[in-house]
Amino acid sequence: MSMTKNNENRIILPEPTIRRLPWYLSYVKMLDNLHVEYVSSTQISKELNVQSSQIAKDLSFLNVRGKTRIGYEVPSLLKELEDFLGFNRHHDAVVIGTGSLGTALMQDHGLEHYGLNIVAGFDVRSEVIGQHLGGLPVYDVSELAAWQRQHRASIAILTVPVESAQHIADLAIASGITALWNFTPCRIKAADDVVIANTSIYAHLAIIYNRMQNTNIEFRQD
Repeated sequence: MSMTKNNENRIILPEPTIRRLPWYLSYVKMLDNLHVEYVSSTQISKELNVQSSQIAKDLSFLNVRGKTRIGYEVPSLLKELEDFLGFNRHHDAVVIGTGSLGTALMQDHGLEHYGLNIVAGFDVRSEVIGQHLGGLPVYDVSELAAWQRQHRASIAILTVPVESAQHIADLAIASGITALWNFTPCRIKAADDVVIANTSIYAHLAIIYNRMQNTNIEFRQD
């Protein structure tokens, strides 16, 4: 997959590269906290088990260059990673579906360190509407469009039952939401200008179970 550019001439990287960049950021941030000045791709490779040539290629997309036999300047690399990933910019988000997973996300204030500012929850259940979860208000999902006209969140986190996912996604998009973080097994259909990221817990469980079987690891069957 070749890299492309969007309307603002920002580089759109291949998805595998984007998935690796947060690993690099986490490690570089730890080095920065330890006041380490330089790090090489070889050092990062040993820590993260990614080939150093791949790391160098990934980091070449950023506006930072390593020095021969010295490596990358840690503070500069940290800043470029944060800038590129958008973790130093705030993005308001809402959670739609405040069950156990949705509530856990609303209570996870650590997401704010990565630029995700969850500001409200929406649901259809009368017992939670009007309540506060994780210090955040929960509204009736039918109020989303009116709420959006005032608050203009850009991201909706979908933690609804699978049978409701497409309908709720359509509702969120119609209200002005431009990005969906989809935690349901449903493959959401939307216009090309809507950003969709799918995080399937079930798919990852399937991978775990399959690899356990392939490595002859016995696991309990009830």
